[in-house]
Amino acid sequence: MFKQQNDSKSELYLHRVKKLWLLLSLIPLWGTGQLQLSPQAQIRVVTCGPYQGELYSAFGHSAIRVMDPQYGLDLIYNYGVFDYDQPNFYLNFAKGYLHYQLDVGDYSRFRYFYIQEDRFMHEQILSLTLEEKQRLFDFLQWNAREENKYYFYDYFYDNCATRIRDALVEVFGDRIRFDGSYIETDYSIRDLCDLYLQHQPWGDLGIDLCLGLPMDKRATPYEYMFLPDYLESGLAHAYIQRDGREEPLVKQMLITHQTKEQPKNSTLFSPLFYSSLLLLLGLWITYRAHKRNTRPRVFDAILFTLVGLLGWILFVLWVATDHQAAAQNFNLLWVFPLYFPIALLLLQKSTPGFLGAFFMFTTFLHGLTILAWPWWPQDLHEAWLPLVVLLMIRSYFTLRRLRSA
Repeated sequence: MFKQQNDSKSELYLHRVKKLWLLLSLIPLWGTGQLQLSPQAQIRVVTCGPYQGELYSAFGHSAIRVMDPQYGLDLIYNYGVFDYDQPNFYLNFAKGYLHYQLDVGDYSRFRYFYIQEDRFMHEQILSLTLEEKQRLFDFLQWNAREENKYYFYDYFYDNCATRIRDALVEVFGDRIRFDGSYIETDYSIRDLCDLYLQHQPWGDLGIDLCLGLPMDKRATPYEYMFLPDYLESGLAHAYIQRDGREEPLVKQMLITHQTKEQPKNSTLFSPLFYSSLLLLLGLWITYRAHKRNTRPRVFDAILFTLVGLLGWILFVLWVATDHQAAAQNFNLLWVFPLYFPIALLLLQKSTPGFLGAFFMFTTFLHGLTILAWPWWPQDLHEAWLPLVVLLMIRSYFTLRRLRSA
């Protein structure tokens, strides 16, 4: 048994060495675009299922596989790669300038990683002629060059899935037609995200807070394909034109790995529970202060300051970054930035006279926000509603205390 294991390991090692040598020997040809695929070559679009272990993986993943048995090629072209070590990583992420890149790797390692996470893997074999395969392969090789492989990532319009869709359009132009008539829903981009965030309640809460009105536009069938599952469906309903007639773009779909049911993120209580708990705490503090004829200065200062700081973050995301989806954020109706630094004035024994007008305005603003909650053009997350009620109540009682002082 021991010898057999050693023999198998030696064979595997030799196989990898031979494969590495072959790949290295072909690199110069790739760089010049001179490698000609054989008639046995296939190009496949790989769709990997969602994984609830991380927020970013909850939407699934897409990549392109190029395989050619004659040359021993089996490569994965992956547009979903970024480098933590790139200069100013966190600053660029915050500003919306995060570089993603097209990475070329070994398919077997890619496959092993996704199967380890028990994510389904589907592979759509594209129905392309040898000349069409070559054109797409040449484009991928050009795109993988150092000077071409980087791009600015966008959550919904420029990601691992849309890059594949756009590569096909770039190579084949109007010969490619995506038939979106199979889409019978009328989802917004936010609705589509919500489908994948049912087991990510805190991620859903954060996304709904930070991303504004552009998320609520109705998505076209073409735009649905920012999600890997819908890219797969879109390709299954796509056609390529040859000699005046249309043929299906996908020849066959293979199930490489079928997943079990993905484990759900365990959350003891929902965000709505905790925000309701905060509302109850605030109501109790308000009742005690009213009975004792006092003002909970510290509680109000902390509450309003935290909300104000959060408001400034949302404001900066809107006006000072390239995150298009963070624009026109109606959450700023209640996450009011001017709470900070004005809230700190509540800690003073002698408060400025304009505070009364300020808290009259915020009381009205929060009341209007609550009354119009179901009708705002942006879908505001229900878990924030108890906090808005608390802000309105504390603004009102702060106004009363200021007027009676």
